[in-house]
Amino acid sequence: MDPISIHVNGRSVTRASEPRTHLADFLRDELRLTGTHLGCEHGVCGACTVLVDGQPTRSCITFAVACEGREVTTIEGYDDDAAMRLLRQAFTRHHALQCGFCTPGMLATSRDIVLRLPDADEARVRLELSGNLCRCTGYQGIVDAILDVLQQQRDAPDAQFERLRQRLSAPRTAAVTRPDATLPAEPPAPSPANAAASDAAGIADMAEVDPVAMAKAKAKGNAIEVHFDVPHPIDRVWAFMGDLPAVASCLPGATIDSHEGEKVKGTIAIKFGPMSAAFAGAARLERDDAARRAVLRGAGQDSLSKSRTQGDITYRLEALSADSTRVHVDMIYALQGPLAQFSRSGLVKDFVRRMVADFGQQISRRLSGQAGPIDGAPPTVSVAGMMWSVLWNRIRGWLGAKPRS
Repeated sequence: MDPISIHVNGRSVTRASEPRTHLADFLRDELRLTGTHLGCEHGVCGACTVLVDGQPTRSCITFAVACEGREVTTIEGYDDDAAMRLLRQAFTRHHALQCGFCTPGMLATSRDIVLRLPDADEARVRLELSGNLCRCTGYQGIVDAILDVLQQQRDAPDAQFERLRQRLSAPRTAAVTRPDATLPAEPPAPSPANAAASDAAGIADMAEVDPVAMAKAKAKGNAIEVHFDVPHPIDRVWAFMGDLPAVASCLPGATIDSHEGEKVKGTIAIKFGPMSAAFAGAARLERDDAARRAVLRGAGQDSLSKSRTQGDITYRLEALSADSTRVHVDMIYALQGPLAQFSRSGLVKDFVRRMVADFGQQISRRLSGQAGPIDGAPPTVSVAGMMWSVLWNRIRGWLGAKPRS
């Protein structure tokens, strides 16, 4: 055990601690600062969020030794903080807490939002809060409290509050991962033109899926096997599946921006309740005509949340009869960023199976000469609507009824 010296809530403390001790345990067990709560202990729920050099940090997955010499602020250390004073009042006014377990981490994240994003609207606030989970409030009160503080600063700016904003936007060094590491200051933000060029270059390279990441995704269980039947001959289905723009037109929310040979660039729009995401990216199709097998390798990024996804979709055709074809689909996917929390649920796999089934119906319609989406489906994938269908099918299954396709 080696001594660790950290500035916590404005005072320097030194304690002997093992290198494997996480910051949350150090704060709670060594310093008795139990306002920092532990929930999932995997960096997912956000209950343990504290500030490290002013930046929200998951203390349950941050080693205490990595914070040597740094400034840590917990929920107990905001007595003289102008932003937190307004947030606490707003949380009370809008009934933004119930059991209070998530509140310390929720306030730390809310402070970051009101200081860093003075022009944030409700959609942006909800996106920024997506890494902090609450089982009680339904989030509306929390969102209203944050919007209230933002509006207060627009109507009657507080001088101390504005100084905190200036301090947060000032150049700073990045957080270190070990006591002896020294990293350079963050680079200046790129100009809009350079940012657009950078995004375009990134999208161009997205079709090169990392095989290591895919192997890890499969090991984590991010793999789905499903199939659907199409009442058409295998040769006709195979020819259709090679037409990428035609295939994209059968997938709700998908649009094609450019198409060159076996490469395609486009966007898939998804709506999850109040949250929306539009993954712009590229994909490459590899076809084996003899085996009636193909692999679509692609990757994309949501410009708002900066969440990134990549994956392989392998499909193989099997002739059931002269006029019927079964399409076997194997998916492996990896998701990083704020939206990654939605990839952990078993409901997501059910949702994907339902989406693939709808995709199969659209293909059947197109091959039968029918244009347009089924029942006027919206141009974005409504996860909420599909999730409700999935849940209803599960309930019917529990009651002994046959699930609807």
